[in-house]
Amino acid sequence: MRQPAKRKKKVNLKQTAFTRFMLIIAVFVLWIGGISARLVNLQVQQAQWLKEKAEDVRENRKRSRQLRGTIYDRNERALAISVNVKTLFADATELEDVKATAKAVAKVLKINESKLEKQLSDAKEAERKFVPIAKGLDAQTAELVNKALEDPKLSKSDTPKFVALHWREDQTRTYPYETLAAHVIGFSNAEGTGQAGIEQSQNDELFGAIINKVQIRDRIGNVYDETVTEKKPPKEIVLTISVPIQFATDQALERRVKESGSKSGMAVVIDNKTGEILALSNYPTYNPNNLKEIRPENLPNGVIQSIYSPGSVFKLVTYSSALEKKLITPDGEIDAGSGKIEVAKHVFTDSHAIGRVNYKKALAQSSNVCAIKTSMRVGKESFYDYVQKFGFGKPTGIELPAETGGIVRNIDRWNGDSLASMSIGYEIGVSALQMATAFATIANDGVRIQPHLIKEIRQSDETTPPLPVPESRQVVSRETARDLRSMLREVVLTGTGRRAQLDGYSSAGKTGTAWKFDPAIKGINRSKYVSSFIGFAPAENPAVTIAVVMDEPKLGGRDGGGAAAPAFHEIAQTILPELNVARDIESSSTVAEAEDIPETPGADGADALAQTPQTGGPKLNDGDVERPKAALPKPDAAKKATEKGPLPNPTKPRDPKAKNSNEKEKAIEPSNRQIKNKSSSTARMEYRT
Repeated sequence: MRQPAKRKKKVNLKQTAFTRFMLIIAVFVLWIGGISARLVNLQVQQAQWLKEKAEDVRENRKRSRQLRGTIYDRNERALAISVNVKTLFADATELEDVKATAKAVAKVLKINESKLEKQLSDAKEAERKFVPIAKGLDAQTAELVNKALEDPKLSKSDTPKFVALHWREDQTRTYPYETLAAHVIGFSNAEGTGQAGIEQSQNDELFGAIINKVQIRDRIGNVYDETVTEKKPPKEIVLTISVPIQFATDQALERRVKESGSKSGMAVVIDNKTGEILALSNYPTYNPNNLKEIRPENLPNGVIQSIYSPGSVFKLVTYSSALEKKLITPDGEIDAGSGKIEVAKHVFTDSHAIGRVNYKKALAQSSNVCAIKTSMRVGKESFYDYVQKFGFGKPTGIELPAETGGIVRNIDRWNGDSLASMSIGYEIGVSALQMATAFATIANDGVRIQPHLIKEIRQSDETTPPLPVPESRQVVSRETARDLRSMLREVVLTGTGRRAQLDGYSSAGKTGTAWKFDPAIKGINRSKYVSSFIGFAPAENPAVTIAVVMDEPKLGGRDGGGAAAPAFHEIAQTILPELNVARDIESSSTVAEAEDIPETPGADGADALAQTPQTGGPKLNDGDVERPKAALPKPDAAKKATEKGPLPNPTKPRDPKAKNSNEKEKAIEPSNRQIKNKSSSTARMEYRT
């Protein structure tokens, strides 16, 4: 029997349509939900990162600096200038083929390919955006690099047309005259910051303005908007230094250091009327274009940083104070006796007995006995007062870093023979610039003018605001200065300074010869000298003062007259015509026919100073530096040095039984603590001369 057929289930079309619709809605909901979640993640959680990423792609920020200000001499000769250069660098984040890039660049620049490849690989891994490849390239070299690396298929807005390579604008400092006035000008580092000399002391004035540039680029890198902001522009410095005078001084000093076998030398030339320094020289020196050659022995500026005992040139203060107090006259007489004098049980001597002479002759013969007798008439209070009036014991204020103030003990720390020792240039520490300024004071009718190096500071708009007027002070009267000039003239005509005579010009000055303190033997080393000559010309109406100081001369005449006076002669003979100074005497009248007069440092050879000389003593400018930089002051260095003992007394050995309590033999403390301005190198050499 045939079974009935099954009835087909009736399909609910509406239900099916609804189900499909809901599935579609669910898919849309999930899709929109996913998009929403992603949008929330991007626009909220990663908004700042995405913003920075977009700005990084769209904006190009550049930070550059205007050229550092130029330094000129007094006649507008450029002594230090900055020039634009380029640095080729790679953006490692843009590198595609490190090996190919290294090969192409190494071939063009002729550098080590494997080393460059490793450098770029490491940078790419670290995602560095600035990888310097070649620095200091001039515009011509950069253009050659652009041509050699150009890829015509590459669409790139900047040069070179090579993937991941770019240029950065930089600058470099150059010194056209190389070693000339190196210790005055100084140098700056790769970042454009001054490290020594005027470059350091005037860094804020010379430093180039910072320029911030924001460029907005399109998708292919073309700039369509730019914003530039900058700070104050740099200024230019005009110095009082004269290139011809500085050159003559440098040459004469170097020649004399080598001829005399000296360890080092210093020289300074000052315009008496204005206090302007026309030349300041140290030898050995350095070339600021080559920082690798800067060493501890040639970096410090000895003229303002080195302390030494001046010896007989300090008799300028002794006789000035006596003349000012009207205790003596140039033609008045004094008895030097047998050439010996005992003060506080210590003997001071002359090189030879001169008997009874006038004060002109006493100074000309550099008699220690006469100078000591004169200082005793002045008295220690008045003598100390004039030492301070002449500017000793404090910095001169010259516009250079790390100037020392020298060493002048407070009067309550003097010993029984301290006045005698100081009157002939011991138990006191000075700088070459301080001594030169003292002589310039006498040359300028007794008016002391603060020495200075900066003539003007020129603004970017070419205006030159007035600088502070150099401090001036009447130290001694015009009459005293005139009398002392006549006495110093006699030193050159008939005394210890005959080698300082000039052809066609009168000159005046004083020799100085002082033994050095040697830490190796803890006393005066009679085989080591600091010899100097300081003078001015013409004698009656001086135009310039010239100081020359030689450290440890070994050949020929080792005293001030033999070691330093010839350099004075050479410098003065060259620069006076340069300054258009009229000749004031006949050439034939300057010829010295008599023999040189020897000068003694001042102690009796039978005293306890006759210790075994030591060789290889400390350098005039010692100290250690790890890299080229200015000798910065260490405030406590000098004070620690003074705690080891008093300044050199040429006649007094150190008493091993002396107490270390509050005796006068105790440590010397410089007055007004000006010694804290010394550099570390200076602190190590104090008390040596």
